[in-house]
Amino acid sequence: MGMTEALAPAPSRKRVTVVGDALIDELRDPHGSREFVGGAALNVAIGLALLGEEVTLIAMLGDDEPAERIRAYLEQHGVRLVESPSAHGTSRAISDRSEGGEPRYEFNMAAKHRSIRFDATTLAAVDEADLVVVSCFPFDDRPQFNALVDAIHRPGERLIVDGNPRSGMLADRDAFLANFEAFAARSLLVKVGDEDADLLLGNSLEAFVSRLRSPSASGGGSADPSRSELPRAILATAGRDGAVVHAGEVVVQEDIVVLPGSIVDTMGAGDATLSAIVHHIAVHGMPTTTDAWSDALREAMTIAAATVRHEGALLRVPADEALSPS
Repeated sequence: MGMTEALAPAPSRKRVTVVGDALIDELRDPHGSREFVGGAALNVAIGLALLGEEVTLIAMLGDDEPAERIRAYLEQHGVRLVESPSAHGTSRAISDRSEGGEPRYEFNMAAKHRSIRFDATTLAAVDEADLVVVSCFPFDDRPQFNALVDAIHRPGERLIVDGNPRSGMLADRDAFLANFEAFAARSLLVKVGDEDADLLLGNSLEAFVSRLRSPSASGGGSADPSRSELPRAILATAGRDGAVVHAGEVVVQEDIVVLPGSIVDTMGAGDATLSAIVHHIAVHGMPTTTDAWSDALREAMTIAAATVRHEGALLRVPADEALSPS
């Protein structure tokens, strides 16, 4: 089987609802300034739609021209939007790149005060989904966190979460960490990255994974050593060092995949990885063996490798090419 066939969108009857952020990414570099429709949750929603899923995005938008661009972009890619109003306009992230190509962000007032209105339409969009993906949610906002928890029934069967904390949007790091851990414990799959571990814990990715796998780290501000809830699987991404899945006794590691061409922009790598894993779960169900997780993670690393060879965060599926680990 060729790589194109292996990674081609497969038919799926799963409905995926993504909850989180939508914004304008303004990229500044020595050549000038360029704008892209973005946001971690929006990137995941678009990526899933490109992979053939039926997707709804729940996100906050303002009543302004940037919001019109975001609505048009979602419509172009076949993503249904359930919109929450914003008192501060549409969110914006202004970014440049470090010498290693990693994005650095500044956020406007709307992004710092992002929120979801959990009205009847929003609750219906969550309830009807076969899979619910939460990304870049304000876990440090207790009323928002409580409303999100109340909205998601059967979380252990269908909930996938990526905390995606950003230093420029964090109002209370301790609250974010505690609520994220409590939410992660009830989830089917949790994605964490090395930057998340550094920002939330001031520690390594390995330490963060160990903490999430420990029943004594309950989060939510109420430590409970007897807690039995744990995430079914943890997807730990480490940038150039690839990714590792921890699922019970199964531990699977995949290196970054080498594709032709240079790495142009790493901004969408994590979101593309998550989109690919969610798509795999939608089509094949939750992996349960080492081989199944290896296949899923290899597909995700290949899609991420194709994505970073283009500017912006739009998910890319590579053509049939010879691949090898770096």
